[in-house]
Amino acid sequence: MSDEHKFNFSEEEKEEQEKQEQEDKQHEQKQIDKDKAVEEKKKAVKEGAQGLFASVKTFLHELLDFREDTDRDATIAAIKADIPFKGATAWILVCSIFVASIGLNADSTAVVIGAMLISPLMGPILGVGMSIALNDIDTLRKSLINLATMIVLSLLTAYLFFKFFPSADLMTNELFGRTKPDLRDVLIAFFGGAALIIARTKKGTIASVIFGVAIATALMPPLCTAGYGLAHDWEVFIGAMYLFTINTIFIALATFIVLKVLGFPMLKYANSKKRKRIAQLASLIAILVMAPAIWTFMNFITQSGLDGDYQKFIEDEVKSNNELWYQNAIPHWEDKEIVLYINGEVSDAMVADLNNEIKTYDKIKDFKLIIKGNKNRSFDKISDAYDRAIKDLDQKDNIINGLQSQIEDLQKNITNLNKQIESKSSDQNSVSFTSLSRDAKIKFSDLESFGYAKMLESKDFINIDTVSVANVRWKVKLTDSIVFTKERDLQKWLKNELKVDTVFIKRN
Repeated sequence: MSDEHKFNFSEEEKEEQEKQEQEDKQHEQKQIDKDKAVEEKKKAVKEGAQGLFASVKTFLHELLDFREDTDRDATIAAIKADIPFKGATAWILVCSIFVASIGLNADSTAVVIGAMLISPLMGPILGVGMSIALNDIDTLRKSLINLATMIVLSLLTAYLFFKFFPSADLMTNELFGRTKPDLRDVLIAFFGGAALIIARTKKGTIASVIFGVAIATALMPPLCTAGYGLAHDWEVFIGAMYLFTINTIFIALATFIVLKVLGFPMLKYANSKKRKRIAQLASLIAILVMAPAIWTFMNFITQSGLDGDYQKFIEDEVKSNNELWYQNAIPHWEDKEIVLYINGEVSDAMVADLNNEIKTYDKIKDFKLIIKGNKNRSFDKISDAYDRAIKDLDQKDNIINGLQSQIEDLQKNITNLNKQIESKSSDQNSVSFTSLSRDAKIKFSDLESFGYAKMLESKDFINIDTVSVANVRWKVKLTDSIVFTKERDLQKWLKNELKVDTVFIKRN
């Protein structure tokens, strides 16, 4: 075959090739247009998202920003005005302490809340936080002195009440609730203090917020409880003062942080060395105030985690286990031990299983599990004792049933003997006394006793008559008129039953 025929395509093949190339170009153009459209949509979505984000950011800024509504001079003046403690303020504090102590002793929440509302304790605490934030050492000194004076006066007043007031030594729920602070008290004090200082910095103080914070932070009840502890129990005193210290530190810390966020200007001094020394002193005090706060906060977080894992372990692994007769559990946090008291014997396999399960709890995985079971009261032995008790009860039931049958037979024999005695001692026409007394009691329920006999009587001391006599005693509550009526009815009834003309009623 010659070369000129190797690539000799027909016209149809050329047209098909050109058509295919044209379709490929159109497909490529469509793909390019599609990619371009996708890019444009992405760009539009991105611009829309940026606009939405900017709108949300602007909205949140306008909603949450409170810096523009702050009156710095008025805030500082108002806080400084609440710091002094003398005259009327001292008497208000004494009265509020007495009211709170009475409310705690009476276990009355409403009275305790009333005492919180009139307490002036919040002023010096805000003064401490503000003075540290502003580097104002003079205000800090005044705040600490007034706060210490308030605390001493409050403790003395509460101590005198709980020491000498009658029945003031009872530990009520209101008192007990102020001796065991936890993480919730820390959060309440911090956010309550933050709400209070934010309300203070706003133009036009929000009185309802101040009242709410006074109730929420509860500075007064811990001091009263500490006074109770001074009078009766030192452990209560330590727990209550710990709660008061938490509230004080975290309210001051919240005040410090909010004023720093708002950019309150620090106090400047003419003497640069003095200003520097005061700034260093204020920073040191701030660190000293914040250090126990941070330590307390971290300690409560740790303890809360331990408590949570401990309670979950007891509920999920011990109480829910049907093979364990759970009695009690005592955690020893410092020794990292948990002592379980089980009623019955615990197998080695169960001990190993519990030790494996405790390792799955992150906070208590290093704790040693001590299981104290009563080996003398294993499940099998308790089951045997239960079976023996059931058998004993069945035997006693059989004995009781037999005795009841004997009692019924004896009662029948006694009734028959009574009838025989009556039939021998009376004529054939007489009525059985047993039946007569029973019917009399049924018909006259107020009878307490009934006797019947036939008596010989002579009116002329020559002729002798036989008369029927009924000896009765009625309930004491009946009046004479009612007794007379009942005796008349009883007399008629006896005449009819005994078939006699005369029946005498003799009353005991």
